[in-house]
Amino acid sequence: MSGYVYKKDIPVTDEVEVLIVGGGSAGIAAAAAAARRGVSTMLVESYGCLGGMATTGLVGPFMTSYDATGEVQVIKGIFDELVRNMEERGGAIHPSKVRSGSTYCSFILRGHDHCTPFDPEVLKISAEEMVLKSGCRLLLYTKIIDVILDGDRITGVVAACKSGLRVIKAQIVVDCSGDADIAAMSNAPCILGAEEDNWMQPGSMFFRAGNVNSDEVELEISRNRYRMGFDGKRNWGTFHWIVTEGIERGEWDIDRSSLGMYESNVKGEWRLNISRLTGIDGTKSEDLTKASIEGRKQAFKIFEFLKKNVPGYQNSRLIDTGSSIGIRETRHIKGEYILNENDLLDGIIPEDSILMASNSVDIHAKGEHKGSGVYTTMRNGRWYGVPYRVLVPLKIENLLVAGRPVSATPNAASAIRVMPPCFGMGEAAGTAAALAIKSSTTPRSVNVKKLIDMLKEQGAFLEQDN
Repeated sequence: MSGYVYKKDIPVTDEVEVLIVGGGSAGIAAAAAAARRGVSTMLVESYGCLGGMATTGLVGPFMTSYDATGEVQVIKGIFDELVRNMEERGGAIHPSKVRSGSTYCSFILRGHDHCTPFDPEVLKISAEEMVLKSGCRLLLYTKIIDVILDGDRITGVVAACKSGLRVIKAQIVVDCSGDADIAAMSNAPCILGAEEDNWMQPGSMFFRAGNVNSDEVELEISRNRYRMGFDGKRNWGTFHWIVTEGIERGEWDIDRSSLGMYESNVKGEWRLNISRLTGIDGTKSEDLTKASIEGRKQAFKIFEFLKKNVPGYQNSRLIDTGSSIGIRETRHIKGEYILNENDLLDGIIPEDSILMASNSVDIHAKGEHKGSGVYTTMRNGRWYGVPYRVLVPLKIENLLVAGRPVSATPNAASAIRVMPPCFGMGEAAGTAAALAIKSSTTPRSVNVKKLIDMLKEQGAFLEQDN
């Protein structure tokens, strides 16, 4: 174990071939992918539902799953399957029907084409259905607090649940915690934020507003096309002039220069990504507590500002705030390869790519761009590849990591941290774990060509020519 001495024996309650830790985007896909390949699989989640940031954090919409031209859907597989299931339930709009510059993508022109608006409640039930139908066992309200190590292998984890502590043994563990918690507990090499100073992107408290007059919002944007920068094919930020005027009147002190507003799949219901919570270490409960309290204060303050100043919001109502704070960045593992910003912007496609994406580098609130951020779209190609090697941490042989904390520089991670790529990385990790079990090998040594063929069979888009 990690050095703790326990005062009583902890019962072994479960033994599985593949254990998935964390039920967010990556975890949902990893669990379904592994179980469908016929290996015994368990998914453990600390909250009472699946979805992670998309449900408990109210983060949405799903960002683009298309190439940089908006012509080809490049993130498919389990992600697309889940979205179509949600669409059938009336809980999502397929990305093929959503274009940039619309209410669904906060009127943004660059990098937000083909977003996916969705209902978090429908996501909860659709994800549960997918995971359970795959044959995966699901354990909610359970947090992993320690790992059991035998040399360079994890033999089990210590879980805290309502009935006390229990040990879950596993042959392979897939860390989809969002923060590389299992990797850190296993002493796999990790970096917290930026390597030079540990700076991490700020968090946000998402909230939802209902009874918004969306037609009036659209009309006001249309009247201010020149202010939005539409004519120059670039956005300067939604309603940034209203924020500027609010600052001049002394009514706005949030460290944001524009309003992140995304209409839901239901007309008149909007998700608001406006709060800004700096200096937060998402691996510390104390910081998360402080951020959650401050985030709710900001949400209520922002909502009153919207009602007073933004056309269409006069008669709106606050529906809810996220039950968890939105965290953009914590740990990054050190893996077999460290993905960098130029790999993405130049459209590099490594031979071991398990995912294609085009999501933009998105750095919030740093340096001279404190009020906004740095947003950089691809300069070459239509998509880039995410190599399998970034899922494979150094030092620990039977561990894979998928989602936000994979092996990438902070700038590269800022692009692939959004949910569609996380689904794709999770599907690859779950499939690789099953392949490793079936081949009696380690995740580090799996036949990557065979893995890629399996992902293609599952509907993944893995074209090398972009």
